Amino acid sequence: MSAALVGYSSSEEEQEQQEEEGSRGGSAQGPPGASSGRPRLPVPAGLPGDPDPEEAVSDDSSRHGGRVRGFPHERGNWATHVYLPYIAQEEFLELLELLVSRARTYVPSLAAMEEFHLSLSQCVVLRYHWIEPFVRSLRERLAAFHRFFCVADQVKVYTNQNKTRTFIGLEVSAGHFQLLELVSEVDAVLKEFDLPVFYKDPSFHISLAWCVGDLSGRLEGQCLRELQDIVDGFEESAFLLRIQWEQIRCKSGNKYFSFPLR
Repeated sequence: MSAALVGYSSSEEEQEQQEEEGSRGGSAQGPPGASSGRPRLPVPAGLPGDPDPEEAVSDDSSRHGGRVRGFPHERGNWATHVYLPYIAQEEFLELLELLVSRARTYVPSLAAMEEFHLSLSQCVVLRYHWIEPFVRSLRERLAAFHRFFCVADQVKVYTNQNKTRTFIGLEVSAGHFQLLELVSEVDAVLKEFDLPVFYKDPSFHISLAWCVGDLSGRLEGQCLRELQDIVDGFEESAFLLRIQWEQIRCKSGNKYFSFPLR
């Protein structure tokens, strides 16, 4: 079985997504009908910070654990991602430690995630002054959604689009319908801004660990079976991996926006 392809250009860790995850297009886009010849729109009120950060951004992969940026950094472009945040409990971290320890016998360079989430969009690029209308549109479309459960209990190996990183994740086995409904609304907002929508037939999952390079061949087969056995045999795993989602979050650059579910 080959590793599933997912849209990580580099990292699933939230604190790195603004510079690590890439869109398919790799360039910033404005709203429908926008043209490069139009004058720059004024920055809306209520978004603190410099729309064109002056600090230099390095693309030296040696400074980021070997990770490679998915799209070039450009001032005024804000990497944006919509997702369901997952707050790991102690029991989940115990399971994570067991899984990573076993997987490291096959890939010693594997690193555990420090934060966890389930993606509802690719990482796309917004111009600074379109963050506010983008978030407003998301809030309107997501306002009617209620809290729901899903089960993420199937271990799976993923690679990013350019095969520079490999991930181990827990794939959702129940709750697809509600997730697809959310993706449909998020996609509608992305289309308003001429941005890439989410993947067709997505493999919803929570990433647990990652490594540089395409090492999926080492992690699949026997390793994957051993990891699944650990999940299946973990005490109260059926309860632990039945997750209630309570909010949706959008991260744009270093800004977070929360959308509580009803």
